[in-house]
Amino acid sequence: MEYIIGQRWVSHADAQLGLGIVVDVEDRRVTLAFPAVEEERTYAIDNAPLTRLRFKPGDHLSTVDEVDLLVTAVHEQQGLLVYVGSDHHDKEVAVSELELDAFVQLTTPQQRLLNGHFDTHSDFALRVATFTHADRLQRSRIRGLAGFRASLLPHQIYIASEVGKRHAPRVLLADEVGLGKTIEAGMIIHHQLLTGRASRILILVPPTLLHQWLVEMLRRFNLHFALFDEERIASLSEGNPFESEQLVLTSLDILTSNSQLQTEALAAQWDIVAIDEAHHLQWTPEESGADYLFVEALAQQTAGLLLLTATPEQIGQASHFARLRLLDPSRFHDLQRFCDEENQYRHWSDMVEALEAGQTVEELPDGLDPEAAAGSLVEQILDRHGTGRVLFRNTRSAISGFPRRVLHPAPLSAPAEYSCINDELQLNLYPELRYDNDTWLSSDPRVSWLEATLKSLRPAKVLVICAHAETAIALEHYLHLRAGIRSSAFYEGLSIIERDRAAAYFADETSGAQTLVCSEIGSEGRNFQFAHHLVLFDLPLNPDLLEQRIGRLDRIGQEHDVEIHVPYLEHTAQETLFQWYDRGLNLFKESCSAGFMIFETFQTRLYKQLKQRDTGFDKLIDDSAEFTVQTRNELREGRDKLLERNSCKPKIAGELIEEIAASDTDGSLEPYLESLCDAFGVDQEFHSEQSLILRPSEHMLTGHFPYLKEEGTSITFQRERALAREDMEFLNWEHPMIIEAMDMVHSTELGNAALGTLKLKGVAPGTMLLEVLYTINCIAPRSLQVERFLPLSPMRLLVDARGKDLAKIVPHERLNEFIEKVKKSTALAIIKQVGDDVEHKMSLAKDLAQERLAQILSESEKSMRETLDAELLRLIALREVNQSIRQEEIDHLRYRMDECAIHIQHANLQLQALRLIITT
Repeated sequence: MEYIIGQRWVSHADAQLGLGIVVDVEDRRVTLAFPAVEEERTYAIDNAPLTRLRFKPGDHLSTVDEVDLLVTAVHEQQGLLVYVGSDHHDKEVAVSELELDAFVQLTTPQQRLLNGHFDTHSDFALRVATFTHADRLQRSRIRGLAGFRASLLPHQIYIASEVGKRHAPRVLLADEVGLGKTIEAGMIIHHQLLTGRASRILILVPPTLLHQWLVEMLRRFNLHFALFDEERIASLSEGNPFESEQLVLTSLDILTSNSQLQTEALAAQWDIVAIDEAHHLQWTPEESGADYLFVEALAQQTAGLLLLTATPEQIGQASHFARLRLLDPSRFHDLQRFCDEENQYRHWSDMVEALEAGQTVEELPDGLDPEAAAGSLVEQILDRHGTGRVLFRNTRSAISGFPRRVLHPAPLSAPAEYSCINDELQLNLYPELRYDNDTWLSSDPRVSWLEATLKSLRPAKVLVICAHAETAIALEHYLHLRAGIRSSAFYEGLSIIERDRAAAYFADETSGAQTLVCSEIGSEGRNFQFAHHLVLFDLPLNPDLLEQRIGRLDRIGQEHDVEIHVPYLEHTAQETLFQWYDRGLNLFKESCSAGFMIFETFQTRLYKQLKQRDTGFDKLIDDSAEFTVQTRNELREGRDKLLERNSCKPKIAGELIEEIAASDTDGSLEPYLESLCDAFGVDQEFHSEQSLILRPSEHMLTGHFPYLKEEGTSITFQRERALAREDMEFLNWEHPMIIEAMDMVHSTELGNAALGTLKLKGVAPGTMLLEVLYTINCIAPRSLQVERFLPLSPMRLLVDARGKDLAKIVPHERLNEFIEKVKKSTALAIIKQVGDDVEHKMSLAKDLAQERLAQILSESEKSMRETLDAELLRLIALREVNQSIRQEEIDHLRYRMDECAIHIQHANLQLQALRLIITT
């Protein structure tokens, strides 16, 4: 090769030098200047590790004047190359190679191969595997459903799938206490983020649950929410604080107390807003609370809305209607009409049951074909009627896996100090409130009973709940200072961090507290299912609060019977309330979703008995018990039964769970991770079966490997072990460590060019084969989900001397077994000789790939139109009979079809990797 001053060359011995320019040629030496690093290097001409830089038509180049050109032609003048191309204004420009930017990066496979930059065969195999796995994940129907650290429970998986795949979902998650609404919300958010349907999320929760949500989102879903407390917001003094983060978690109380923050939150443009404990929002037909008005404004300008509550209707149909009108005010605009529709639940439930029993139903809804199969009719009735599309409610009676509740009543003699009846009901139920100090502790028999009970239960953890913070504080001080029992307090006077410390101290198995004494706030949202003893030091005057208290321990996954200990003072309002809950509602042994409605029905009679019990109490018990049984039956057979059919379809959920479980155990991730670690220089240490410790090493390829801690990261591929070991990362194909590492392979040149030799029987030595990997490049907004119909679709070709594709005859994996490495000097000599031949085979490979591309694009567009058109027609038909189908969903689906078609038509091939193989 002749060196001429002004030519541009690159060093394949040190790519960091950038682009060199020949500045001197004498005898057997050539000197190059490397402007990017301000160095000069002199080489022996015979063995200089240099390759001439030659761009080809179709390549992009940059000049020292920062002009980017698409090369259209190349000419040579007096030994120097002149490139003709078009700039970003489509103006034709000619530049000499002297004008090229010294910071050029050779990243395309063809550039790197022809310029002598080779990767190892293991890196090449890793690149091929990365695109193969990425394509498989894009095609998977469990995408977005497998990456969380939680058990595979059918009702949660179904809701996550059904809601997560919607555009801008707006739903009320109203599963009964203990069924995992927080996990369901996290699954939906995780699904929406992973699939690109959403990117900006705001979660609003009560102050007491801020850190619990923060930890749950991180621990279970690897979602790093920014916690916006008053201190954090104050520190962001410039601009709108809510625009500084994509994922924000804050308290509704902070916003409702500050009009400026409300304005900024409303202006921040969220994709999804999630609100926990939504039943606290104040609304009546006559007046709305400040919290409700703010959420209503937020809901009106946010596409997606998730409301969470365990008590959708118990606090009254009007309150339930208030939540639904936030989701869809055009559908739920008239309270009376809504109540009338609710009364039809039993009718639709009976009709569905009759169809499933094989009976003929005479009066089918309009638009349903009497000749259709029973299963199809059932699906259409569930689709068209009720609030099933916006309301998801699973009940404990329909879900297995709950523990048994065991009641331990403890009647105690009331002290003389408590004997007088007070006109104020609160003081009869909570007599310690009569005192301004804690002197009541020495005379209240519940205190000595609690001390003795806790000591008898050692070392078992015990959760103690009482109605008031003052009671909780006094009790905890007594247990800790006087009784010598390790305890902690949890009440509204503590800061969020202090509450979390108290909860963590209680959760510590080895040196933590035996008991946690909570005020009423401990009965909402928190999960203490590692304990199974519950002491109700007093009882709330609201059956839903009692259910919430019990629900802190009585949850799915609880491994023991829940032992409920209830001390009460005999012949007082406490005994009356205990007996009404026990004998009238059976609340201690069986969950009741209609507790507040029953309470409202008997409230006047109950209050009378609580103030002065008389002979009418037994009648109250009998009437309450009869009404409770009747109400439970009506709910089970009517509304709850119909909603459950829409809230969890076991067949669909079962199929999804099978696929997720198969993905967990198919064994493909472990060897892929090993290849990633080898390529990036991450050390792997055996921990235990299917578990590893990953550590950064001194020879890492880059200074960063995603989610790898400096001290090392323990990982496991087993879901069950991850649930038991919070110190280990649950590694799966949706974990950000894997997703980001795959992106690192995608976005860099790692493994995109290789050269090797191979012995093949029947093939003459010196024959050249070119292994080529293409993917389909479709540039489109993630929210369109184009990859659902047009995934990466890797195309591997193995082109021989005649231009024939041998890829099916010689699989990629087979090649990897036998291909051999070539010395660098030999490889460079080969490239100099076969450069033109490589380009010829590249042209043949591209022609073959273009033929396949045309067919793939045609099939993708056809599949997209068939799938989305069927969905569109279904929604249009449903909207005629079920107004919970929003017009926005229909409009978006039409828009999505049109946009997907445009982007699919403009998709093109992207060359991802080349490997030159010489037979020996």
